Amino acid sequence: MASVPMTNEECRLSIEGLSEQIDRYANLLVRKGVSLRQGQELVLQVPVERADFARRVVRAAYRAGAEHVTVLWTDDEVSRLTYENCDLTFFEHTPSWQVEQLNSLAEDGAAFLFLTGSDPSALKGIDPAKPAAAARARNTECRSFRDGMDFGRNVWCIAGVPVLAWAREVFPEFSPAEALYRLWMLILEVSRADGEDPESSWETHNASFEKTKRFLNSHRFDALRYESANGTNLVVGLPDGHVWDGGAGRTQDGVTFFPNIPTEEVFTSPDRLRADGIVYSSLPLVRSGQIVRDFWLRFEGGCVVDFGAEQGYEVLRHIIETDEGSRRLGEVALVSKNTPIRRSDTLFFDTLYDENSSCHLALGMGFPECLMGGTSMDKDELLAHGVNQSSTHVDFMIGTDDMNIYGLDANGDETPIFENGQWAWE
Repeated sequence: MASVPMTNEECRLSIEGLSEQIDRYANLLVRKGVSLRQGQELVLQVPVERADFARRVVRAAYRAGAEHVTVLWTDDEVSRLTYENCDLTFFEHTPSWQVEQLNSLAEDGAAFLFLTGSDPSALKGIDPAKPAAAARARNTECRSFRDGMDFGRNVWCIAGVPVLAWAREVFPEFSPAEALYRLWMLILEVSRADGEDPESSWETHNASFEKTKRFLNSHRFDALRYESANGTNLVVGLPDGHVWDGGAGRTQDGVTFFPNIPTEEVFTSPDRLRADGIVYSSLPLVRSGQIVRDFWLRFEGGCVVDFGAEQGYEVLRHIIETDEGSRRLGEVALVSKNTPIRRSDTLFFDTLYDENSSCHLALGMGFPECLMGGTSMDKDELLAHGVNQSSTHVDFMIGTDDMNIYGLDANGDETPIFENGQWAWE
């Protein structure tokens, strides 16, 4: 029987009824997500539509001892107007004031909290070269900002907040008001923020990663082999000294934080020169307000040599052609189908959530912390050890309910890791 639609007033009251949970979520992001320390600067990036939640986060940050909070607002409509009215050349460089802002904040040891929430189709019809150029310029020119996160000098966290256009995409069968309420509920649930003590829940969740990481790190696999009925048949090599990570991250000075809330993945960086075969996407990829669907990539010697997409081919092409490293893999991540996000049976149209419901790969930048001694190496040393370097890092989902993954040792002998979309021991 179909559910009875909620009235707008019922939705408003229901969201008000979530107030304590939403406050606990704000505290979780400040205290566990970025592990804010006394006297530290917090940089908060947030959609202007969620100014109400931004105030909760700012309040939580000052209660946690923040010296100051800098808020950077985002807005889909302003972004679209900018892309519509500015030439491509404008996006090929980041404004000097923004370079100075981000680099100086990073150099001063700020914590960065990025709250995502946007219309998955906000930039539909926009020349994909423009957002690709903007992302490349920011990642190339804001070096202290980028390296601070990549090399463990700054804490950072990405988490979600609902906005109306996103909610309507996820729940098109409901009224806008009810869709927003349902997305709030779902974000709190999959972020383990719907209970009385989310911070303790995340301590418990973090402990659950340890067994899996011990298994993978003790086997020292030479490669992974992926297969599924959709045609995926891919072998990805792993570098000597690779390290599997997941759950909490740790800065060079020992601060524990959670880069993603939610997170369900165990991941490492592959050998950039060793990927051979073909892989098919299992979920859409949303990139800079544009959607890529039903795509595939063929690898030879670690490099994408061919690709295709039913929708968003040009977006995918610009991702792959960002720079020399964007044709190669920087991440392999394993995610069981037995997670809260997958069990929700919801397509979020947001990589933060969708990547935590499915095994995934990433084109572009690898992780220094996923190589023994990697955070002490420069970029040339990391390249020499097989860790990819790029100005981009784009996750895409490949996990299916029938996917099998095998760990290969140096002799080619196989150990089952995934059977039918879940850990072989589940």
